[in-house]
Amino acid sequence: MSALATHRARAGLRTLAAQSSRRTALSRVASSRAVRAYSSNKKDSLESSFQGQMLESISSRIAREKAEREKFAKQRQESAGARGWATTFVVLFASGFSYYLGTKSPRDLDPTSTLPLALTRELKHNNDKANLEAAWSDFAAIVGKENVSTVEADLHTHANSDWSSYRNEDSQKPFMVIYPGSTEDVSKIMKICHERRIPVVGYSGGTSLEGHFTPTRGGICVDFRRMDKIIHLHKDDMDVVVQPGTNAYRYGTMREWVLSLTVVLADGTVIKTRQRPRKSSAGYDLTKLFIGSEGTLGLVTEATLKLTTKPTNTSVAVCSFGTIRQAADCVSKVVGQGIPVAAVEILDDEQMKCINAAGMTSKTWTEAPTLFFKFSGTERGVKEQINIVKDLAKQAGSVGFDFAKSEQEQAELWSARKEALWSTMALAKPGDKVWTGDVAVPMSRLPQLIEETKDDMKKSGMYGTIVGHVGDGNFHIILLSNDEQRHDAEELVHRMVKRAVELEGTVTGEHGVGLVKRDYLPHELGETTVDLMRKIKQALDPQCLLNCDKVIRVQRPKPGEVAEW
Repeated sequence: MSALATHRARAGLRTLAAQSSRRTALSRVASSRAVRAYSSNKKDSLESSFQGQMLESISSRIAREKAEREKFAKQRQESAGARGWATTFVVLFASGFSYYLGTKSPRDLDPTSTLPLALTRELKHNNDKANLEAAWSDFAAIVGKENVSTVEADLHTHANSDWSSYRNEDSQKPFMVIYPGSTEDVSKIMKICHERRIPVVGYSGGTSLEGHFTPTRGGICVDFRRMDKIIHLHKDDMDVVVQPGTNAYRYGTMREWVLSLTVVLADGTVIKTRQRPRKSSAGYDLTKLFIGSEGTLGLVTEATLKLTTKPTNTSVAVCSFGTIRQAADCVSKVVGQGIPVAAVEILDDEQMKCINAAGMTSKTWTEAPTLFFKFSGTERGVKEQINIVKDLAKQAGSVGFDFAKSEQEQAELWSARKEALWSTMALAKPGDKVWTGDVAVPMSRLPQLIEETKDDMKKSGMYGTIVGHVGDGNFHIILLSNDEQRHDAEELVHRMVKRAVELEGTVTGEHGVGLVKRDYLPHELGETTVDLMRKIKQALDPQCLLNCDKVIRVQRPKPGEVAEW
């Protein structure tokens, strides 16, 4: 091969090599670019994938945290509820346990000595029908079904009396009447009433002149009709133990004959106030406390009474006067000289007219103010008393003087006094009701009070009479009035009571306080004295079960309920 050809061949090879190298380089460049592009795309893809994963991870974590928060919140709420119930339980348990401990430990005593009306609390009795019906079974088990009455007629007669100045409402009647036969029966009855918070009213003679036994709070009535026995008669000691049957004792001078009482308290506790001696200085005089309390402090089931010998001689004298003042002056003279008369009663001129008009006695009487004297003692002593009184009556202006010379004449002369109430009622017009009210004053004030009261009755237009136990400064009015005159009658009695208090007297000498005269006590005795009575009532009957609302108020009155003084 020629040199030229060789040269050309070598040049061609170099060109091919160069081209190949160039292609290789270009290929490398392209590959490099491809690699770079691939790398770049891969990197972007990886970066994109990483971000997605990261976002997904964050979202998952947020979701988990949210779920955990919700779960935690729910658990916390449930835990808080459980803790709330637990706290409530702990508080209630602690309170209940503390109350239990409180009932077992001594309480701080009320430091006050009295209980003003403004500090009284609302009464909480249980007169629910179901409670009373359940109690009926308990009472029947004690006294027998035949001695528990729900008959309407019985309930009516145990709600008020025809003689009472108080007009009860239809709702003021007992749910039932119970007739116990012994102190033990009464104690069991009171224990049931105490547990069931049932109000109780005791019932004995049933006179109730001032609303004494009206059940203002409903509940039950305990009637002592079956308890009328003489338990013990001690002739050598001149005393007798009796149950409270009718007229065993009431008010006024009878209290002086009572030695001792057996009393059932509000919770059923039985007490005896003292033993039988005529004289005792042992402790408080609880006997006097319960006498005249009108069943507000306890129920009397037995009474030990003093006895006295029947006088060998008795007599009666009657004398008339021109005026009521002359008659009262005569009494003052007799009492002032210490003449031991057994009794002295006064009847005014209107009362004597009623006795004649009613025709209830066999004798026609002088229609003037009249005194009735009763004497007792030896035959000689009675004669001396009659002669002295006759002289004193003449000095006072008597216009006649008759005295009994036999038992028949005694009965005839005294009959006018016994028929006073009935003879006045005999003159009542249709629709009239009787109001008997009493007051008492010192003897020297009696003539003034009687004269002013008589004058007041005449001016009122209502008809009334006056009867008095003037030896004690005590007198009664027997007033007739109809429903239209009711307010006028209340005002007349109000003025009479007000005059008696202003004359240093008392709002009642015998009849008792009841409902009608309870608001007069603060004027007679003072607010603090009545507050003390209320404190005694609270101490003995804290649930106010016994004859509630009588003698003293246990709750504040409604506006306008109490008359202005």
